[in-house]
Amino acid sequence: MTFKRPRRSGQAAVVELTPLIDVVFLLLIFFMASTTFLREWQLTVELPQAEAGVAPSAAHVEVRVDAAGRYSVNGRLLPDSELDTLLQALAATAGATDRVVVAADARTPHQAVVRVLDAAGRNGLTEIRIATVPSTDAAERGQADG
Repeated sequence: MTFKRPRRSGQAAVVELTPLIDVVFLLLIFFMASTTFLREWQLTVELPQAEAGVAPSAAHVEVRVDAAGRYSVNGRLLPDSELDTLLQALAATAGATDRVVVAADARTPHQAVVRVLDAAGRNGLTEIRIATVPSTDAAERGQADG
């Protein structure tokens, strides 16, 4: 490829900016379009805290989950937080009912509640309710106010 030298007769070299502007414009469009695909979406969920609750009237299995992720089924604390232990406890206490009430406060890990839902589904329990219970912080605030 040969480049011609500009003549010394006063003619200045001309630089075409149109291709450069086209390339910059295409790069700008590419980066704007690709950033919408790379954006991470996060959902922040504000979990409620219960002040008072109403107990369901029908027979049910109640699974309480505390802030440490420990389970108690119908008031009996389970020895560990494994899925197999929870499955066995639900199978033993479910009997004739297919209702489960999962009671947890706002500081309970989400994974612990999902594990209860998974265990209930594996045991064939179809009617599942999620209830909130007052957290220990709310109970302490209520005692301090009174």
